[in-house]
Order: sequence, then structure tokens, then C-alpha cells
Amino acid sequence: MRPAKAFHLDMKDLKSGAIDLYDIALMNDYLDMEAENEAKIERWRAENERGDD
Repeated sequence: MRPAKAFHLDMKDLKSGAIDLYDIALMNDYLDMEAENEAKIERWRAENERGDD
């Protein structure tokens, strides 16, 4: 249900077949990639920012 929540999909679209399993898999891959990229950015910031405000 992650894609349904993240992309604001209606249950009727899921039930009607307007969105198929390939679409859901693609959206899941995108969400995984986005989370991985955000984690990498946070790690980089933690390692490289010195707090020189």
C-alpha cells in the first residue's frame, strides 16, 4: 500500500485494473530508490558538515 499512499491512488483504480502489478512494482522501486538516496545524502551530510555556522 506504500504506492497507494505516496501517490494518492484511489482504491477504485487498484480494483479496476487501471493500475496493474507492474505499475505498483515500478512505484515501489521508485520509493525504495528515493529512500536510499535520502539516506545517502544524510550520511554524506553527517560525515562532511562541520557546523561552521
